[in-house]
Amino acid sequence: MLTDDVERYLALRRSLGFQLRKPGQHLRAFARVAAEKDEAHIRAASVIEWAAAGPTRDARHRRLNDVVRFACFLRAEDARHEVPPTGLFAVPKSRPAPYIYTPDELVRVLEAAGQLCVLKPNPLRRQTYVMLFGLIAATGMRVSEAINLRLHDIRPGGVLHIRETKFCKSRLVPLHATVVEALDRYLKVRRRFAALDDHLFLSMRGKALPYGTVRCAFRRTLCLANIAPGRARRPRIHDLRHSFATHVLEQCGTKRDAVARHFVALSTYLGHADIAHTYWYLQATPQLMSDIAAAAEALIVKEAP
Repeated sequence: MLTDDVERYLALRRSLGFQLRKPGQHLRAFARVAAEKDEAHIRAASVIEWAAAGPTRDARHRRLNDVVRFACFLRAEDARHEVPPTGLFAVPKSRPAPYIYTPDELVRVLEAAGQLCVLKPNPLRRQTYVMLFGLIAATGMRVSEAINLRLHDIRPGGVLHIRETKFCKSRLVPLHATVVEALDRYLKVRRRFAALDDHLFLSMRGKALPYGTVRCAFRRTLCLANIAPGRARRPRIHDLRHSFATHVLEQCGTKRDAVARHFVALSTYLGHADIAHTYWYLQATPQLMSDIAAAAEALIVKEAP
């Protein structure tokens, strides 16, 4: 039956760094359905029937795609497995353009974070969010990576150890000297408060900051800083990461070798599993696209006979 094949497939892909929580649930559910039908091989009709039972179009699309990948894996070993057609439940999506904070807006964000209300159970609230938002803006790390940092993740020489994050990858992130100074000041205050939890940033209960709490504090910070008050889609805390990447690329120049070096370095620094994710920042920023296009045009003109 397919159950053993599902576990073998999941084990292989997880060994490569994929988490596959939801796909794992989908594949096990489909394997149970196939077992009820006494089907030892994947049948396209059964897959489509099972996927069509999803509650939403997006759920149906995800169900189908998860089994299609699994079917491709098995068909490489046994041609009796059928690969269902893709695109039956496709949902057209467009990735929303990020909000790119200007340097002045980033300064205002940190100043506003320093004006947040101080809550008695958490006397470090202002210092916590100034350091948290500043660290994300200065390194481009993911929000989840920042709030999961522990004291022992701060290495000598101003280096952060980002552990087992998205795609199960760990990496070392060197900090700029100004960030190291700010972090040292924060640590002096943070260490005055003994806590059983060793997370770098603590909640009112002395535990790791929940993402929801951070998001609420950031929204309040944006209001205090008066950042894009009339914008229909409000800037997000994750846009600090986008802003970091964009500003880095803006400084890399337009020479082909310089752009290539910056892309590889930035992709590694951000913890991208595929450099294609880094290329997206070119598409997301019209100014960057214009600069690269102009450089490419000049290169073509120069090399033309």
